[in-house]
Amino acid sequence: RESQDLPLLPKSPGNRCPLLTAPPGRGYPFGGGRAFPSDPKQHCLLVGPKAHLTFPSRCYFGEKVALYFAWLGWYTYLLGFAALMGLVVFVAGITVFNSSQVSKEICEANNTIMCPLCDQKCPFWLLSDTCTYARVTHMIDNEGTVIFAMFMAIWATVFLELWKRQRATVVTNWDLYMWDEDEEELALELINNLQHEPRRYQHSYLRSTIVLILVLIMIAVLIGIAHALVIYRVVATAVFTQSDFEFFREQANTVAVMTGAVLHYLTIIIMTKVNRHVALFLCDLEKPRTFSQLVAGDPRGAHPCHPSGCITDLFIQMAIIMMLKQTISNLVEFLVPWIGHKIRSRQKRPKKRNMVLGEEEEPEDPCKKQWLSNYQLSEVNIFSLFDEFLEMVIQYSFTTIFVAAFPLAPLLAFCNNLFEIRLDAIKMMQLRRRMVPRKANDIGIWLQVLEAIGILAVIGNGLVIAITSDFIPVQVYKYTYSPCMTKNSTAVDCLTGYINHSLSVFHIQDFDPVRGEPGLALTGLCCRYRDYRNADDYSYTVQFWHVFAARLAFLILFEHVALCVKLIAAWYVPDVPQSVKNHLLDEKHSNLRKELRWVMPQKVPGVAVLRDSVMFRWRPG
Repeated sequence: RESQDLPLLPKSPGNRCPLLTAPPGRGYPFGGGRAFPSDPKQHCLLVGPKAHLTFPSRCYFGEKVALYFAWLGWYTYLLGFAALMGLVVFVAGITVFNSSQVSKEICEANNTIMCPLCDQKCPFWLLSDTCTYARVTHMIDNEGTVIFAMFMAIWATVFLELWKRQRATVVTNWDLYMWDEDEEELALELINNLQHEPRRYQHSYLRSTIVLILVLIMIAVLIGIAHALVIYRVVATAVFTQSDFEFFREQANTVAVMTGAVLHYLTIIIMTKVNRHVALFLCDLEKPRTFSQLVAGDPRGAHPCHPSGCITDLFIQMAIIMMLKQTISNLVEFLVPWIGHKIRSRQKRPKKRNMVLGEEEEPEDPCKKQWLSNYQLSEVNIFSLFDEFLEMVIQYSFTTIFVAAFPLAPLLAFCNNLFEIRLDAIKMMQLRRRMVPRKANDIGIWLQVLEAIGILAVIGNGLVIAITSDFIPVQVYKYTYSPCMTKNSTAVDCLTGYINHSLSVFHIQDFDPVRGEPGLALTGLCCRYRDYRNADDYSYTVQFWHVFAARLAFLILFEHVALCVKLIAAWYVPDVPQSVKNHLLDEKHSNLRKELRWVMPQKVPGVAVLRDSVMFRWRPG
């Protein structure tokens, strides 16, 4: 740009390539006299907090990319503590794999006949057939799950509060704490045109109404997809139960869960792309003033339960989704630009030489060589960094919202991020063109998204424990209907008889017309199923309402306690470190001293001075 205030591109002393520079001051596009080198090898290094991770920094990519790596490094560092806690809870569950009274009763129920899983061609089966499944369920569904869910609610809050402190420290070191995006954009426009008029803020109730309606429609579509996945589980279980293959018949529910998880993963991938385009359309409809006011979403769902427990199904589903997303998605994300880079590298033509005169051409300008090398890389768009953030935020939501059902989620996320940081750095430095450097002093709207996910994590984990888990029914039985309470017996386990208590009775003759087996009706046999219903009219029993009330009470109590703890943690940990506050205070004080031009009064003859509330005039001599 031709401007007396903005110097032309000077040469870099390292390779004589020009640097994009600006004179000192926060109002300029690249501010503070700092330069963006055109060579990626000339970059600063930003070392993660208390970590051995090194990232390309703002000197080449700008503050927005540097803040992404700073946030990802900080998230990975604190994720290590959550991963360790989750691993401890999981190992503790393994130690009680064979010691659960509930699992023992299921494994020993060789004479308990369970009702068929579908109306046609599905056989009766024994409760003891789910022995292994029951043991795995107790390994996940125990008292440690509740403690870990509460821990993750606190961890999510502490993580965000500590990130705010880390961000304040980083941007203060960059002299960007008080930086204003509006001022930056106005400066860019004024450099080009001094007669430029600022773009005004706009608001339209009509556009807002349209956006709200479209958002509600998308939410309805996502809920419909979730229900479709539930229907698939039910239908798939019935189909696999009637399969000609013995393995599918015996493991019908497990196969249905696994295939449903794969479909759920594909749904997440597809709907993430759809939601991205919808979100961009909605943002354009709202006409945001700045680039940083954009965000998208991702879909979620739920499934019915296995007869021997609900939480194991969710555990399997989460394990499959996270492993697929962290392997296939990352491989595709990295291999596509890598293969494109290799193909373009082979298509490069060799240098031409002047064979007639026997002389080689003049050496190529290193600047031009670097520019051409960057141009030959994969294309990059303005939403490349947005996609990186979106990927990590989706991972963060899985790690926090469903951690009660899958305590290994933080560990998988931690291991994935150790590779993710390096793969992202390789993609940006070697496989993709350089992003346009952009200044920023925070991660923008993503902070509000993470805070919203933290609240959803409390609600989600509360629902998983209260509804999906058997934790509440077990506790109700233990403290209300168990032998320890009814017979004051301490010689037996308090959970003795829980399985028989939680299974209802169904008379086969009531089922016979549907199944078309008249012989069974004459035997007077009964089958059992998981529910709390009377054997006569199949209405809900008193126990059902006791369990229902306990689930609701636990959900309300858990959410209120967890949210109160989150608020206390957010208040207890200051957003800005004391050192940063003092630094900013000293900077303001120094600037005020310079602006007010304080001087000693005896050095300025004839100046009126106010001292001790008395006005007097000082004269020399």
